[in-house]
Amino acid sequence: MVRPPKIAVFDSGLGGLTVFREIAKIRPEADYIYCADDAGFPYGSWGESALIERVLGVVGGLIERETPDLVAVACNTASTLALPQLRARWPRLPFVGTVPAVKPAAQMSRSRMISVLATPGTVARDYTQKLISEFAGDCEVNLVGSSRLARLAEQAMRGEKIEDEAIAQEIAPCFQEKKGARTDAVVLACTHYPLLADSFERLAPWPVAWVDPAPAIARRVDDMLRQSLGDGEPRPGEPLSRRACFTSNETPTPELASALARYGLTASALEQAAGA
Repeated sequence: MVRPPKIAVFDSGLGGLTVFREIAKIRPEADYIYCADDAGFPYGSWGESALIERVLGVVGGLIERETPDLVAVACNTASTLALPQLRARWPRLPFVGTVPAVKPAAQMSRSRMISVLATPGTVARDYTQKLISEFAGDCEVNLVGSSRLARLAEQAMRGEKIEDEAIAQEIAPCFQEKKGARTDAVVLACTHYPLLADSFERLAPWPVAWVDPAPAIARRVDDMLRQSLGDGEPRPGEPLSRRACFTSNETPTPELASALARYGLTASALEQAAGA
């Protein structure tokens, strides 16, 4: 018998829960530590060099405390900027990053009109342009940068009331019509955005495919664990751990604790991170 793998999921806030949820579906036997760098949220306000240093520091502390078997970086910004440095510093530890799901959106689009809904930083990044050039060259790609949606998703998870109008304004530019064709796929290029998926579908002017990268990330995590650890199962009766830590060291509100419980993270399982 072998021990269950320990998987760390890291994000600037609560968006990585959408990735955690999909990984846990494939790897229900694993131990999990979810780390939200809420003290550094939002990452879009950081300069690139400062953010790389921040991510290396927070993830480094997480690795030192938890000794995970794999780290899933459930953040587009952190992945595109800091993933090479993370892999260079910990070359024996598998890292799985997050990138905009441009390729699957292009593959499923019939109208050849897709939108990429992201933070302003992801929209402006050369990495995003490279993905579009490589995988969606025959599509008309509409880049939509939202500076509000990630924060709105955080507020919703904390039980705050979010007006439909605020969400509708942010997604409206995704919907384009041209020569009888309409946008039919929208890439959710921030892991926070699927937290608002129900609202997106309800408020959309017409149905589209909302392309969430989380299932593909989960499959990649599973593949890398098979390569590094094999197909072990936990020992009978061994309790699994699903904990969350927050760099702000603030005690989660009852509303947030309840939201976390829906993802399998109970309030009693929360552990505060050492100051990051």
